Amino acid sequence: MSHVLLGTICGVLFGLLAVGLMLPMEFPDKRAALLGAFLNRLAIGVAIGAGISGIGWPGWMVGLTLGLLISAGDAVITKAYVPILGIGAVGGAIIGYVVGAFGA
Repeated sequence: MSHVLLGTICGVLFGLLAVGLMLPMEFPDKRAALLGAFLNRLAIGVAIGAGISGIGWPGWMVGLTLGLLISAGDAVITKAYVPILGIGAVGGAIIGYVVGAFGA
């Protein structure tokens, strides 16, 4: 399976996990918050899949870096730095490892 396809699949799963974690929370505009979280996590997976073979870093390092960078904007806007950056970093590192190890 190609890096981009595997990264996209992982991004969809990561997005669904993020939405699932946020469902019990209250937001002024819950639909927008859930959609934004899903798209952010999807973007992490797609970016990792597209960029993993280009720079020669280990997959987990590419994932960790992209997970932090893509999550940073949402963390600044919401001021929820630790949960957003933490989940982005861990999820990105896992996706990076999976795409690096199993993607072709």
